[in-house]
This record gives sequence, structure tokens and C-alpha cells, in this order.
Amino acid sequence: FTISKDLEPPGPLLESKQFKWKFGAVDKSCETYWGVHVRLRYFVRLTVVRSYASNVVKERDFVVQNLGIPPEVNNSIKMEVGIEDCLHIEFEYNQSKYHLKDVVVGKVYFLLVRIRIKHMELDIIRREISGAGSSQVTENETLTKFEIMDGIPGKTESIPVRLYLSGFDCGPTMKNVQNKFSVKYFLNLVLVDEEDRRYFKQQEIMLWRKKIG
Repeated sequence: FTISKDLEPPGPLLESKQFKWKFGAVDKSCETYWGVHVRLRYFVRLTVVRSYASNVVKERDFVVQNLGIPPEVNNSIKMEVGIEDCLHIEFEYNQSKYHLKDVVVGKVYFLLVRIRIKHMELDIIRREISGAGSSQVTENETLTKFEIMDGIPGKTESIPVRLYLSGFDCGPTMKNVQNKFSVKYFLNLVLVDEEDRRYFKQQEIMLWRKKIG
């Protein structure tokens, strides 16, 4: 959307001059976002229209951040994943909705291990979905890979998980902004064996902003 104002009627401008202006009731319900295929910008553009030459145009961006509403319900996440007769694990995270400075706390339980695991990591993935129908584009970006285990776990062993979100380039979850795009976040638990085969399980989480900045 665009809102415009005329600051000066047509005529010569022969000296330096200051103009005061104000845009009231501007819809800023969506946060600034800079993604792979999508950019949501807020900016002020000044245009000096000249009849004798090309127009003079200057732009200045500003950032919009919106405080989220704390979720009334925030259930924990519990899931199982495995390969028949080879691997069976359970993992749980303390909640499914996090603010941007929050901490992901959880545990991974190994119930059956018959493959030689080299390490286990927890990834944060941002998924950007833009367009619609046959022209829809999905882009996955791994924001971090956090190793939580090194070596082969024993049966019935449990591995604690503690991941601080404040150190990563996360923003709020965005759903169907202007019917143009969405941004989702996932926790991706990855196990890598000694032959570099990867076993993973993704779980979507919701992120929201608790403080400005």
C-alpha cells in the first residue's frame, strides 16, 4: 500500500527549505521481513518532480516490529521416530510456542539402538512460502545446527536439550501475509551414522515477539 502527500505546490525552489509532514493511522500490522524471495519493507520516499530533467527520488527505510500476544495454551511436543528393528527414539520439547528470546528445553530418549550413530544435532529451519498454486515457491533456510550428542548412545539413555533462541536470526511466525507469503519455523532433530546417513524428524513451532528489539 502507498500513502502520499503533496508538500509543496508547483513553483521554483531556490533555497534550502524544511517540510513538516505526518502520516496518521498507517496500517503496520505486519513486521518488516527480509527473506530469500520475499521482502516486506516500510519506507519513506521523497520525490521532487522536475519538468526540465529526471525526478529526484530518495528513500529511507524504517523497521516495524510488533509485540505478540502470549499464547493461552502452550502444549508440549512429544513424538516417536524409528527404523524397524534398528532404531527407536522418543523426543519431547517443553512447549510448542516460543518467544524470540526463549529457550528450547527437552529430552531425547533412546529405546533401541542398533546402528552406529556418529552424532546428533538440533537444527532450526525457516521455511518461506510465497506465491500460490503452480507458481508457489518454498525455500528452506537452516539458521543453525546445534550438536547435542557425540558418539554412540546406550539403550535407555536420555540426552538433554537446551537451545537458546536469542543467538539466531529468528523472527515471528507469519501466516498468509496479504495473501502473498508465509514464514514458518521448524525444529529438526537429525541423527548421523558412521556411514553419513541422516535420519531426521521435523516439528513445526510457533515464534512470537515478547519485546521490541
